[in-house]
Amino acid sequence: MSQQDLDVLVVGDILSDTFIKLLDDNAWTSESDNGLNLTMPFGMKVPFDHADFIPAVGNASNAAVSLTRLGHTAGLISNTGNDRGGREIVDALHEHGVDSRFVDLTPGKSSNHHYVLWYKDDRTILINHEHYDYNWPRFRKTDVPKWMYLTSIGANTHEYHDEIIHFLERFPDVKLLFQPGTFHISEGAEVFKRVYERTEVLVLNREEAVQVTGGSHEDIHDLITRLHQLGPKIVSISDGPNGAYISEGENRFKIPLYPDPAPPVERTGAGDAYASTLLAGLLHGLSLEDAARWAPINSMNVVQHVGAREGLLKVEQLMELLRNAPDWYKPESF
Repeated sequence: MSQQDLDVLVVGDILSDTFIKLLDDNAWTSESDNGLNLTMPFGMKVPFDHADFIPAVGNASNAAVSLTRLGHTAGLISNTGNDRGGREIVDALHEHGVDSRFVDLTPGKSSNHHYVLWYKDDRTILINHEHYDYNWPRFRKTDVPKWMYLTSIGANTHEYHDEIIHFLERFPDVKLLFQPGTFHISEGAEVFKRVYERTEVLVLNREEAVQVTGGSHEDIHDLITRLHQLGPKIVSISDGPNGAYISEGENRFKIPLYPDPAPPVERTGAGDAYASTLLAGLLHGLSLEDAARWAPINSMNVVQHVGAREGLLKVEQLMELLRNAPDWYKPESF
């Protein structure tokens, strides 16, 4: 695809998924001290319904595709192997309009591939991450985006994050949306202090907010205050069926979930759809409250499909759903 000026440059890992749809009567869930466990017969051949292969997914790719579908130019900085899987990933990015000029196909490395055990409307994901040499690309001024979107990335990438911060310091007009991944959260806020300080919009869920801040799960205002103290100007905390809490500091409001037209098919990618659509609304020039009304709509539609990409909406589709929203679907102060 031809290179264009970028609205958003998304940074994070990329992979492919194979969804294996389990039959309801050949698996079950059970409670344990660690939460809900998925159980299947051991040492036997277990029938399954079907499998779906979806290349070029993961938090970063999901967000990039969402942004392009909503009318913005999005590029991806990521690493994958120079193998068949890696080439399928790049082909899929091109198909969905994502600029792949900064995707490194590393010789001698395998592309990441997850296997998703899809049971009823949820899933257990089998993961095995390749270790890549993360190197920040060289930029021309014409490559510099309006926004950077930083999300899930491999472990032991501290030096790489230093390069990201150096880039953001070199180009202070670039705004940052930060959707922390497992590595960011497990390492702690102090390790990524400079990232949080540089963040314009922070998007995470309530459990992650507790892990990042050490605050009380029961006190949403305290969690928001603690997150603002780390540096982000806008904080969004999603809270499952309770919707999301969003703050610009003194202006704090809650947005409910958009009503599901049917029970969810499976939930992969809902958070990526939410965060990327919130940013798309801001890029469209909407107020934070109006952008917040956009975000849950895309999440709702994603969970009506298999995988993180199939249900992503175009602007006209999203606007149609917004016009048909119930009266109670609006931001409310809390």
